[in-house]
Amino acid sequence: MSGFVIAPPPVSSIAVAGSKDRFPVRRIYCVGRNYEAHAREMGKDPTREAPFFFMKPADAIVDSGQTIPYPPDTANLHHEIEMVVAIGKGGVNIPEDQALAHVWGYGIGIDFTRRDRQGEAKDAGRPWEWGKAFDRSAPMAPLHPVSATGHVARGRIWLAVNGKVRQDQDVADLIWSVPEIISICSRSMALAPGDVIMTGTPAGVAAVVAGDVLTGGVEGIGEIMITLGPKAGA
Repeated sequence: MSGFVIAPPPVSSIAVAGSKDRFPVRRIYCVGRNYEAHAREMGKDPTREAPFFFMKPADAIVDSGQTIPYPPDTANLHHEIEMVVAIGKGGVNIPEDQALAHVWGYGIGIDFTRRDRQGEAKDAGRPWEWGKAFDRSAPMAPLHPVSATGHVARGRIWLAVNGKVRQDQDVADLIWSVPEIISICSRSMALAPGDVIMTGTPAGVAAVVAGDVLTGGVEGIGEIMITLGPKAGA
């Protein structure tokens, strides 16, 4: 019987509200510039062009309540609060009117971004991974199953740093809705149980530093909290 030449890595997962069980994560898909005001603050036209996606590794997930080091290789770390959609049933070419049947639950995440590294990549026409897909770049609050929340199409989404609110909008303002995102993503990538979609961030993204405490939430889903410790390797 064959085995592995090294020990396989642990399964990345997200906590589930009110349960000892966890949601295993296969892939993290992220939607770029999915709120008009955020598109404008990033210097882009917010017209409803086709959405674009990037990815983070599953092991970038960090549970809410943790203290994480300020990441290396950046002097301009930004916060981006996002509603998270957890996929419970896979599919390809999923029709928009059937997309919500593929959702297991909803949660909250922070897309940490090394904005300086991302900017350099954009200017050079290179991929964004070094700006987006680094260690501990995807803190996640516990997921809530659809059976508890229903499908979330509206509600306040917000983030505060040291108690001062920076991002504050409504998920109803998404340029591309959750059913549309699922349907469009599934045309290019086969979605599978365990996939997670970060749906985009509202305006107000800004830099954070070591010692900052980030809190945020989505109405009807709950809240997230992360503390930034000293710089990794310092």
